[in-house]
Amino acid sequence: MRKTAFIGFGEVNTPVDIIVNKCKAAQAALQAEGVELVSVYPVTDDYEEKDIKKALDTLRGQEFDALVLCIAGWIPTHAVVKITEQYRHLPMVLWGLCGWREGDRIVTTADQAGTSALRKTFADLGYRFRYVYDIIGKKTNSAKVASFVKAAAAAHTLRSARIGMAGYRDMNLYGTMYDGSSLKRVVGPEIETFEMLEMKQRFDKITAEEKQAVIDTAMKKWKFLKPAKQESMELAAGYYLAVKSLIDERGYGAISLKDVDGMKKLLGFPPAPIFMLLADCAGVSTIPENDCLGNVTQLMVKALTGQCGAYLEFYEFFENSVIAGVPDYVPAEVVDGDVTVMPAAFGELAEGILNVSKVRTGELTMSRLFCRDGKYYMHLLTGTGKTPPKWEEAGWTQPAPQLPGLEIFLEDVEHFAQNVMCQHYIISYGDNTALIKDLCDILGIEVVE
Repeated sequence: MRKTAFIGFGEVNTPVDIIVNKCKAAQAALQAEGVELVSVYPVTDDYEEKDIKKALDTLRGQEFDALVLCIAGWIPTHAVVKITEQYRHLPMVLWGLCGWREGDRIVTTADQAGTSALRKTFADLGYRFRYVYDIIGKKTNSAKVASFVKAAAAAHTLRSARIGMAGYRDMNLYGTMYDGSSLKRVVGPEIETFEMLEMKQRFDKITAEEKQAVIDTAMKKWKFLKPAKQESMELAAGYYLAVKSLIDERGYGAISLKDVDGMKKLLGFPPAPIFMLLADCAGVSTIPENDCLGNVTQLMVKALTGQCGAYLEFYEFFENSVIAGVPDYVPAEVVDGDVTVMPAAFGELAEGILNVSKVRTGELTMSRLFCRDGKYYMHLLTGTGKTPPKWEEAGWTQPAPQLPGLEIFLEDVEHFAQNVMCQHYIISYGDNTALIKDLCDILGIEVVE
């Protein structure tokens, strides 16, 4: 996260110590939320515009994620706009402070006269901004301001993000396709496709010693319910190192592979352990089946929350809940207890190493970026994840493995079902809807709930 510009305003006729003290308190509250500031205040509407010039000089030459316009009292619009126009490309927060009580009376500096004069002006000028105001006797809304600033930082991060995609359109799925130009314009990430051949060529150069080092370190931490073939272990380690070399070379923050029609059918190796190693050892967001917008959703969630943004897909709908799981792996970050694996085969596919770990329960947020008629939306909802009843996917070698999953209880399953946009949704723990909404607001993405 880069720094945020904090500019405090108040009318030239208001006692300066009042404006300064209100700005100091707001600055401290925002810093307590973890926001790093470059601050300048008080900025008044003095006739010679000395304060405006001082503010512009202080901010000049620095890069910011966002501007916080702290309105500590009445201020004519022109005094604010002369600064904001220099930074119209940045997201902004219009933050109105409040007065106080002295006995049975209210003392005010007309903060909301200032903000209500500015709100429409900001909208008319085309600014991307959030309007926040404090209320006398209530806790300051610094958390709302910080949420928007964090979202602005995430938006900046996404502009330089790169996603690696091995192959294209696994299983000829429609829902995982994307338009590179509109995605770049609206959200920011660059999708770089590379051929599986390149991955295989790099795999062929991995030495037995390099493979064994991964087996002896990272894979040794896994709890095996029964021994896996040495060949499967070496394939997992080798392909992990091959893909990681691409990630290190090209700076990918997320990656997807052609799973069913690629790794499984062409190379004869289910990629679950590769994804596990990429997520847990390389810190890369991973999702199967060339799911580009799933990858992008993961990067959005990660930039906002710091969480890995694991994916789940849906198996069954009930009246009040859904069974969501994965057919192969979950990152260690969302595992409850040991990362537990076992060798298994599905249908006619070759045997691989399957993650059968228990998934963490609790309050969670489900999100999915999607595109319809050239416009981007975010489907967003919260639920409660609980340990599911025993379930299996037909086709596994018997006894069938208990796949990682959750029974997610939703407020309205029918409403969710009628708006579901893909089989893959990204989960994060806690209620992260406000953060995601802030990011979508900055990017111009409509939220569907």
